[in-house]
Amino acid sequence: MNQHDVPKRDDAKRVADFQRLLEVTRYLGATVELGALLARIAEAGTAVLDCERATVFILDRATNELYSRFATGVAESGMQEIRFPATLGIAGEVARTGQLVNVPEAYADPRFNPEVDRKSGFRTHNILTCPLRDHDNSIVGVLQLLNKRGRPFDARDEELAYYLGAQAGVAVQRQMLLEHFAQKQQMQRDLNIARQIQQGLLPSENPKVAGFDAAGWNQPADETGGDCFDFMTLPDGKLALAIADATGHGIGPALVIAECRALFRATILRTTDLARVVTDVNYLLHEDLPDDRFVTAFFGVLDPKACTVDMISGGHGPILWFEGATGQITEIEPQGLPLGVMDGIEYDPPERRTFAPGDMLALITDGFFEWARADGEQFGTDRIYELLRIHRERPAAEIIARIYEAVRAFAPGTKQGDDLTAVIVKRT
Repeated sequence: MNQHDVPKRDDAKRVADFQRLLEVTRYLGATVELGALLARIAEAGTAVLDCERATVFILDRATNELYSRFATGVAESGMQEIRFPATLGIAGEVARTGQLVNVPEAYADPRFNPEVDRKSGFRTHNILTCPLRDHDNSIVGVLQLLNKRGRPFDARDEELAYYLGAQAGVAVQRQMLLEHFAQKQQMQRDLNIARQIQQGLLPSENPKVAGFDAAGWNQPADETGGDCFDFMTLPDGKLALAIADATGHGIGPALVIAECRALFRATILRTTDLARVVTDVNYLLHEDLPDDRFVTAFFGVLDPKACTVDMISGGHGPILWFEGATGQITEIEPQGLPLGVMDGIEYDPPERRTFAPGDMLALITDGFFEWARADGEQFGTDRIYELLRIHRERPAAEIIARIYEAVRAFAPGTKQGDDLTAVIVKRT
């Protein structure tokens, strides 16, 4: 053989290898699902570098772990996902340093982690491990190639692995961003459904009660909220009313508040003894809620014939009583702790108030009076008092609307930070 034939053959092999890498680039760009992409990277690694197995590890920055979503040969062994701290093994070193590592004898290298071999039954002889980098040159994962056929990995293999890793890293970053976007879209769709369900639990219209004007309104700070109000006409013609505020806002408090509403409705149909109602709801919520969750709630029963309202507050305030004749406003104190905090609480008997013409009961959650403008000043309760006096002659629903408009005008350009819920009952 002519001595000049060897370099020519080497050059031909190099060209063929890079042609295969270009082919890999094309089909990596055409893959639109991360699992399939990782499978193609592993398959490309075994084909281009002529080795027995390839594993793609993704770097989970939140937990500082490496995990595999695909490894050639692992499915056949019955193994599930491989996951381990990014401080362990050769893959961990490459993830930390960003440097390619070539190990000709795996079990002779102290960095080698034999745990995966033990679990899979595979025997590793030699290893070539290269980093996967994104557009910003940050490490997104590691490609590990095992058992070069016939010999250890050499300098040419390192060069091929480097180029394959560069292509694969960018492709992985792209697909992870696409997956993240898809997850956000799905989450948004789920939240929209949850919002529709929660809004469907609110009264569809204000109750019609002879001699009274009652209205409720709710606007969550997020897609779902931790506030609710409710009206329920009882078999004897009385009107049960409630307003509740679970700690926080969002999907978790929305689930809590839905349970609270359901418990109140079920219990008030069994007995109109509000002390019994609140005690039972508190017991059931305490059974279900974690220690850091609770609900402030107001439960009342309006008797339109007697023009009275019986009411109990479990930690909810302010409860405002407006006297139509004098314009005086008083705050009614809660009769006990918020619901769900402690089992076995005995609540005081309900307070009874009699409506004279023009009298008004106003229940407003803290999202209104705690709304702050840019300088930190809160809207406060005094401004709400004044708005009740100014708009006393207006319908209940319009009074709530005017309070909301005043809060928005007080803090222009600020974001709603908490759920807003209000109920007003006035004798006409």
